Order: sequence, then structure tokens, then C-alpha cells
Amino acid sequence: MKGDKSKTKSKNADSKLSLKKGAAAKATKKGKAAKDPNKPKRPASAFFVFMEEFREHYKQKHPNNKAVSVVGKAGGDKWKSMSAAEKAPYIQKADKRKAEYEKNMKAYNENLSEGKKADEEESDKSRSEVDDSEEEGSRVEEDED
Repeated sequence: MKGDKSKTKSKNADSKLSLKKGAAAKATKKGKAAKDPNKPKRPASAFFVFMEEFREHYKQKHPNNKAVSVVGKAGGDKWKSMSAAEKAPYIQKADKRKAEYEKNMKAYNENLSEGKKADEEESDKSRSEVDDSEEEGSRVEEDED
């Protein structure tokens, strides 16, 4: 009886493993779309703008601290304890970065759409040239007969 239980457990484990392998294989087959290196990066939120400044101050006060998690936890606690008036300058900086990002994204999208239009024009041009040459070739064959 003991042998029977272990066999069923191993079969269940094998089937679970095969499911996981299958899911992983499907994910790799589809793959992610390649990221465009020219695309603007998203702007930092108000909290991350605050953390940029907080990290510098924290490192000055605690030079022996090597743990990143401690700095993040202290920054999060400080952010939660701050009033809306204290957060206001960071929110303004984040809004400026967001406005700049939106402007850059608009320009990026315009350049991207112009690039696609140019590609489409070239492909249409090449198609028509190919179609013309095929038509001419078929006409020549008809004339020879």
C-alpha cells in the first residue's frame, strides 16, 4: 500500500511539473515585444522624487548602513508621517516631470507615426514596381505568341 501512495504522489507531481513546463514554454514562444530604446522613460512619482532627496540625507546621517531595505522602510515611514503641505514641493516636481514626459511622448509618437508612414510608402512603391514588372513580363510573353 505504501508503494501505491508514493506512485500516485509522483504522478501528480510529474503532471504539475509538466503543466509548469508547458506554461513556461508557451511564454517563451510568444516572447515579449522588444523595447524601443528611444522611448521616453516614465516620470517618477512624488514619493520617488522625495526618496531621491531622502536617500542622500539618510546616507549622511547613517554612513555605516549598507541595507537598502532599511533606507526604503525609513523613507516610507517618513512619507506617511508628512503632511500635505510638506509633500507639496515633491508633488510639484513630479507634476513638472510628468508634463515634460507627456511632451516627449507626444513628440515620440509623432516621430513613430511618421516613420511608419515612410515605411508604408516604401513598401507600396516596391509593390507597384514588382506588379508593373510582372505585368510587363506577361505582356511580352503574350506579344511573342
